[in-house]
Amino acid sequence: MENPLDLSGKVAIVTGGARGVGRGISERLLDAGAEVHICGRNAPDALPSAGGREAIFHGCDVREDDQVEQFIGAIAAASGRIDILVNNAGGAPAADAASASPRFSDAILKLNLFAPLLVAQAANRVMQGQDSGGCIINIASVSAVRPSPGTAAYGAAKAGLANLGTSLAVEWAPRVRVNTVICGLVRTEQAHLHYGDEEGIARVADTVPLGRLAEPTDIGDACLFLASDLASYVSGASLLVHGGGEKPAFLNAANAVQG
Repeated sequence: MENPLDLSGKVAIVTGGARGVGRGISERLLDAGAEVHICGRNAPDALPSAGGREAIFHGCDVREDDQVEQFIGAIAAASGRIDILVNNAGGAPAADAASASPRFSDAILKLNLFAPLLVAQAANRVMQGQDSGGCIINIASVSAVRPSPGTAAYGAAKAGLANLGTSLAVEWAPRVRVNTVICGLVRTEQAHLHYGDEEGIARVADTVPLGRLAEPTDIGDACLFLASDLASYVSGASLLVHGGGEKPAFLNAANAVQG
């Protein structure tokens, strides 16, 4: 029986695929046999690698449509196809919603919502011309489905990204499948900026039912499934990968009162 998770011969793109969650996704796709292309504004010190192969880096600012067209066009020309796109690039610094400038909010929306649409449009034009079509996976966040204090514009953008995926899944079917992975708390090289030192990270992990933060490769595993033949009938879906979510605050408050 053939391995349904074997991506040998497939060409994949992971935006922001050199660090953090993107690196975990790149490594999983490489390990499954895919040819993986990543992009960023600056070349990484070390490329993601697995299965004896490395990802291929392209310089590209995904917020700029001319750079996106050149990036996608170069891969399609060199590899002859594009099978998988993972829209991973994104992020936001903390900001008070009451005082955030219009320019700041515009930049957050551009990176986390408009840029994925730009890349998806360019990839879709290639995928629609292929007999096998293609698969697009958008990386969102639990900030899309719960309050996101301190990163309100980011949460709104990620909510928009999840909704965008449902619309594109309808418009671009049956040739192209579009899904969204909604990530929970992930331990990356920048985790200390969000959660503090090791003790702080442990306290945060204790709020997750599964007792730990996700590793980047956990998100990679979800993407591998969605990109594989096992998910051939999955489109327009949002897959929660959050370790069970967050324990409701009222439970701790109630227990504190009882204690």
